[in-house]
Amino acid sequence: MQAEIKHLALADLEAGLDEIRNSPKEQGVLDMIVSRPEEDAREVFEQGNLDVGIGLVGDTWQDRPSSRAGNGKPHPDMQINIMNSRVAALVAQDKGRWQLAGDQLFVDLDLSATNVPAGTKLAIGSAMLVVTDQPHTGCKKFAARFGVDALKLISSPIGKELQLRGICAKVIQSGEIKAGDTVKKL
Repeated sequence: MQAEIKHLALADLEAGLDEIRNSPKEQGVLDMIVSRPEEDAREVFEQGNLDVGIGLVGDTWQDRPSSRAGNGKPHPDMQINIMNSRVAALVAQDKGRWQLAGDQLFVDLDLSATNVPAGTKLAIGSAMLVVTDQPHTGCKKFAARFGVDALKLISSPIGKELQLRGICAKVIQSGEIKAGDTVKKL
């Protein structure tokens, strides 16, 4: 039986900001790959394939309409969601819970708006992605899984500046990735 996770209070979450700010700036590590094979289902991959047309192979991005797309289709600039591993570790408190965030890639890299603005290219394994201008925001599910204070923190001005909820990207070069790969800003 799994121990119940108690959500952290805002002050405890804010105490973790220095650790997040110390994330590598130019080159980090891909810590986790997560597929969403269906709504609310998660599958952790040790390795995966990023594809220009469908995103993470095995994920359902291409089947998920986005209200932001305006045409009932998936938003092309929201193909891949990337979250900082240190943020995931803080809010989830257990690596087995990271995948609940709903992101496909978890990286130990500074994802702040100043470090990876829209247009920044990231190389992972033999794949390449570009950061898009689409905001990645929290929702009711995020609050239910990680606590209302976690949602408050990621939605705060500092949370938005550091892009604590993560970033959106799209694949611009298909390729293989695996946990432990270097994530490099280009």
